[in-house]
Amino acid sequence: MRADLLTARRARALANAPRRGVLALQPSILSADFCYLGRDVDAVAATGISSLHVDVMDGRYVPNISIGLPVLESLAAATDLDLDVHLMIAEPERYIDDFAAAGADAITIHAEACVHLHRSLQRIRALGLRAGVALNPGTPLSALDEVLGLCDQVLIMTVNPGFGGQSFIRSGLDKIARLRRRIDETGWPVEIQVDGGVSPATIGEVVQAGAHWLVAGSAVFAAGRPVAEAVADLLAAARPEA
Repeated sequence: MRADLLTARRARALANAPRRGVLALQPSILSADFCYLGRDVDAVAATGISSLHVDVMDGRYVPNISIGLPVLESLAAATDLDLDVHLMIAEPERYIDDFAAAGADAITIHAEACVHLHRSLQRIRALGLRAGVALNPGTPLSALDEVLGLCDQVLIMTVNPGFGGQSFIRSGLDKIARLRRRIDETGWPVEIQVDGGVSPATIGEVVQAGAHWLVAGSAVFAAGRPVAEAVADLLAAARPEA
């Protein structure tokens, strides 16, 4: 791809992202109804949310299999929402180009799953996408020591990856707070995402700890009420002072 096209693509990926430093909800389609995926995506868009979280699982890195390239391609053709792709797969470097071509605006890879993390982040950015690193609950922040400057976003997992609907792991709050201090000290434009057990009961503490981009699946799509009501409840709980 020509350098001018890559520059334009990265500009689009950054422009489509939730605003930096501003609270944003990113519904995970892992919990959507796949018989009516288009309906659920349209319901998200109708709330004014700008970004969808797309969880990709391979049955190797995590003990579950979810969606892949065909679904992402269909989403990219059907919506203008930002497509934030979370690769919970072994050797993600093998598929970075494919997911970029399928329509991802951002690709997040797991530090634990990638042999050449630095090179892989460089590749994601070279393709014009936002680049992210995900850290499991048992992975220390030191995994970011040599790559934080290459990240547009860092995803703190507050469950062990592989399944939706798990309970929030509270030790993640301290991890978020420590990462927030580190980012603020460096001045790098890196956003903190949180994924796992985000619900009206936990979202306020997550925001207070220092995260701005919040991934929620079952709390949006499996809450037993319309998506708009679930989103409103989450945002209200995230901003109790409002």
